[in-house]
Amino acid sequence: MADNDVVFQEAVEALRVGNKNRARELLTGLLKTDQNNATYWVWMSATVDTTKERIYCLQTAFKLDPQNAAAKRGLILHGALPPDETIQPFPVNRPRAWEEKLLLAHEKPRAKGWAAVRESPVARLGGFVALGLVLIGALVFGFFQLTKDQTIQRPTVTPGPSPTYTVTPTFVNATGQPAIVGTAAPLSELLSVPYTVTPLYVPMKGSPVSSDIYRTAKLAYEKRNWDEVIRTMQEIIKLEPKDADAYYYLGEANRFKGDYPSAIAAYQLAVSLDQNFGAGYVGLARARVGSNSNTNVISFLDEAVRADPNFGEAYLERAVAKLKENDITGALADLSEADRRLPNSPLVYFYLAQTRIKENDLELALSAAKRANELDVTYLPTYLLLGQIYADSGNETEAVKALDIYLKYRPEDGAGYVLLGKMHFKNKDYKETVNDMNEALARNKNQREPYLYRFLSNVELGDGAAADSDISNALLFYSDSLEVHLGIIRTNLLQKRFGNALLELDKTKPLAETDEQKALFYYWGAKVYEAREEPKQEAEYWHFLLDLPEDSMTSDMRSQAEERLADIATPTPTATPARTQTQKARTPTATASRTPTPTRTPTKTPTKTPTRTPTPTP
Repeated sequence: MADNDVVFQEAVEALRVGNKNRARELLTGLLKTDQNNATYWVWMSATVDTTKERIYCLQTAFKLDPQNAAAKRGLILHGALPPDETIQPFPVNRPRAWEEKLLLAHEKPRAKGWAAVRESPVARLGGFVALGLVLIGALVFGFFQLTKDQTIQRPTVTPGPSPTYTVTPTFVNATGQPAIVGTAAPLSELLSVPYTVTPLYVPMKGSPVSSDIYRTAKLAYEKRNWDEVIRTMQEIIKLEPKDADAYYYLGEANRFKGDYPSAIAAYQLAVSLDQNFGAGYVGLARARVGSNSNTNVISFLDEAVRADPNFGEAYLERAVAKLKENDITGALADLSEADRRLPNSPLVYFYLAQTRIKENDLELALSAAKRANELDVTYLPTYLLLGQIYADSGNETEAVKALDIYLKYRPEDGAGYVLLGKMHFKNKDYKETVNDMNEALARNKNQREPYLYRFLSNVELGDGAAADSDISNALLFYSDSLEVHLGIIRTNLLQKRFGNALLELDKTKPLAETDEQKALFYYWGAKVYEAREEPKQEAEYWHFLLDLPEDSMTSDMRSQAEERLADIATPTPTATPARTQTQKARTPTATASRTPTPTRTPTKTPTKTPTRTPTPTP
């Protein structure tokens, strides 16, 4: 805490002399060690360049300490809080900087105490002399000490079992992401690197033979210089080939670089040297998941728990693995164990929120996600998760806020754009949906949902050519989706491929199971026969539609069916072309509010159309 006070005073002094960059750097470091310090946030607000970020800092300080007058005063001045007469204004009875410069020497206040000593030329000269004597003494002492050390033979050390790991609230699957280049704003700095940095499961100390190299490795590890960590660990392994810790950190550095085969090999050597190396098993599990996300690693994590029952990260990772296997009960049990060993860990609440989503309990999921965000505002995946929960809950305003933060600092991730696009699709804003899905695919062409929503949006927009380009991908990922096959029928109608539309109709029929799905099938089947000018088959499909329960279709679908049957029964010479044009203009209203689904699970909505969302399986 004393060190923090010194750094804080240095930050205040830097700000006083106008060095905002230095002040921002120092305050950023302080916030990484104590993010709940309202005073730090208030001073941070003075280092930023934009009003938006200044208000954010002040709001954070006010939230942490509602009695903080400086935070409240600043928010009032920025219009973020209503005026409050109990808050005193900023003091104005001090000379401005330009006034101080005009003061004559005898007008300026005389320094007292230590400040007076510092201003004295004699005192400063004496200080320099004393400092020189100290440096000379240190050099002489170091020379004799070095000579003495060279006569001592270094002991041979046989590595024993790895020490018990210090339980700390660290990030699982940390990837050592670098800070965002070219961003000087404090929020960019804070959000680019987590408050709780990449974890050190085993202290980097080493034996007397390797302690100096370990110190170099630790500095490289903190700077995320993985190549240097690899080099130093290989050097340690040459000196001490049975050092399990060195193999572990060799695995960590390779994992963070994305070289999973090398990481797996290093972790395996670590656990072979020490079968009770819990962190080694956790690293091995993470590397295997990184190499293949579908790998089941529960057995490795079982070994980690066996090796060290108090290792909280092992329980947390095992909860994640069980969640992937849809073992909700097991995941909750492991999260409970992790919470006991990792109190106030943001990741415990982050994965608890994901577990609650799988339970379809959005209220508990939101509560857990908010808690995760409170514990670490820099962990960006929480903003994406909050966006998902708010979107599923229908709170689009908060969803957009969370996603805006996520995309601002992780613009390379298309997941945020997918969520935004799905919300736009739900609101029938199909142009925006297409734009969002284009952004998502520009970042990752291997996603499936963007192809589906872009395809269906172009169908709704009547852009048959654009829809055509996504048919193959939509079928590849959603071959049994009724909405996809109906979309293909509609695309063929838009492109005037009436024969292809008829062939697709036969493929679509088995997918319509519920009354609502059958209503859509019969509606578009009638449209196909209308376009082919086959009134008998068209009438048959309209009758099938009207035979269904009235609440299985929209009123517009029913009225169109009745009008067409009346026209077919009393044909006129000019009826066919006129009717065709009229009906084509009206057709998009039948499924305009539909949300796609890759499964055949029935869902009933007031609009008489399915509103299921496809599962985003990678």
